[in-house]
Amino acid sequence: MTTLLDPVVYPASELAELYLRRWRVELFLRDIKTTLQLDVLSCKSPRMLHRELLMHLIAYNFIRCLMVESANLHDLDLERISFKGSVDTLRHFSLVIARARNHRQRLRLISELLSALASDPLPDRPRRIEPRSLKRRHKDFPSLMKPRAEMRAKLLRTKRAKK
Repeated sequence: MTTLLDPVVYPASELAELYLRRWRVELFLRDIKTTLQLDVLSCKSPRMLHRELLMHLIAYNFIRCLMVESANLHDLDLERISFKGSVDTLRHFSLVIARARNHRQRLRLISELLSALASDPLPDRPRRIEPRSLKRRHKDFPSLMKPRAEMRAKLLRTKRAKK
C-alpha cells in the first residue's frame, strides 16, 4: 500500500525496488536480533544497556565488513554470503587467529577465514517467501516467577528433606 499514486513520478518498478531495499533492512535487523541474540537484553541500568547495544552493533558491523571483504576478494555477490554462516565461521577461526604465533600466520588465517566465508554461497532465490511465524525451541524448565533467593531456599529445603 502506498499514497504515492502518480505513476509518472513514482513508477511501479521504482516502488518495487524501494520495497525490496526495505525488506533487506528487515533482514539485517533480524540478523542483529536473532543471530546475535539481541532479542533479549540482559543489562538493567541505562548505561550498561547502552554498552550492550553498542557492543552488538560493533560486532554486527565487524561481521558485515568481513562479509564485504570476502565478497570483494572472491568476486561474489554479498547477498550470497550467509550472515549466520559468517558468525559461525568467525567463532571457529577467532581463537586460532588470536593464538597465531606471528603476523604472517595471522594474515594467512584471516585469508583462510575470508575464503571460508565465500566457499559456501547461499543459493540464488529471487522469489523466496517466508512465513511470518515464530519458531522458537521451548525450554524444559519453567519460568522463574518468584525471587531467585526464595527459589534457592525452596530447593535447599527439598534437598534436605530427601536426605
